[in-house]
Amino acid sequence: MTEQLVLPFLKNSTSLTVVELCAGAGGQALGLHSVGFQPLALVDDDQNCVATLKGNFKEANVYLEDIRTWNPKPFEGVDLLAAGLPCPPFSKAGKQLGSDDERNLFPATLEIINELKPRGIMIENVPGLLEPRFDDFRFEFQEKLRKMGYTCAWKLLNACDYGVSQLRPRVVLVALEKNLASDFSWPYPMEITLPTVGETLYDLMAENGWKQVDEWRQKANRIAPTLVGGSKKHGGPDLGPTRAKKAWASLGVNGHLIAQSAPQPDFKGDPCLTVRMCARLQGFPNHWLFSGKKTATYRQVANAFPPPVAASVGRELFRVLTTTKKVFAVNSRSS
Repeated sequence: MTEQLVLPFLKNSTSLTVVELCAGAGGQALGLHSVGFQPLALVDDDQNCVATLKGNFKEANVYLEDIRTWNPKPFEGVDLLAAGLPCPPFSKAGKQLGSDDERNLFPATLEIINELKPRGIMIENVPGLLEPRFDDFRFEFQEKLRKMGYTCAWKLLNACDYGVSQLRPRVVLVALEKNLASDFSWPYPMEITLPTVGETLYDLMAENGWKQVDEWRQKANRIAPTLVGGSKKHGGPDLGPTRAKKAWASLGVNGHLIAQSAPQPDFKGDPCLTVRMCARLQGFPNHWLFSGKKTATYRQVANAFPPPVAASVGRELFRVLTTTKKVFAVNSRSS
């Protein structure tokens, strides 16, 4: 089973501060929090995501706002600016319109960085962002950061290399003030044997007494394919396009639906995953609460940055940033 990140809310002299844009279900925030970052502000324009964030980060400032209109000024001087910016501008499913996509929030993020002047930056997105067609886009973004005083690098990380039982490649940008950048190193892949889907989800599949759960566990004998979250423009939740559904079917999982509950004792055939099962495959702890109906909660989970991956990068950022730690005071409140 994926290691569970269960920690009390950090609020002490050893923690650093972070503001996160497009925080979603809180996967990146949870991972960063687990290695020492205190979330000061979490911003998202989806009311279900905001309810999820408020339910899990009770002492953070949580904002239901578009980052293009949000006022970051109260948090100037934060240690780290993190973001999980919308993926459709760079994903094949989103037609890869890049700068021409209205959902491209990289320009707004640059404005916030310029206002907050964080010492470090961490942004995650889809692998499509590294395709040659976006070379100019990345170069331009990097140059603007350089002029602000940052040195940055892009890296493709696979979730399965950092303790997540899922084939989930993600692109991460790390930028640091020039005097700190040379101290940063990307985390090395973990040398561990990951549990299979069957092993990871066995107790959840068995919770209603399904008689064939042991047989299913033997069939679900690999790590998971990438969970696909979809967008507000699409219909109900499923595990992705035809190719993804075939990959799930080979593991004995029906990818056409998301179930409300685990299989009943006499269930026959391939079971569907529940939102909680998907959350575990993403590396969320069992106690993490997701707000909204099934479609909304599944999208939050499937679009999330796996907490263990965020923790792996965050741990190195924490090490670098604590070399010249600042003291930060905040007087704002949740809205």
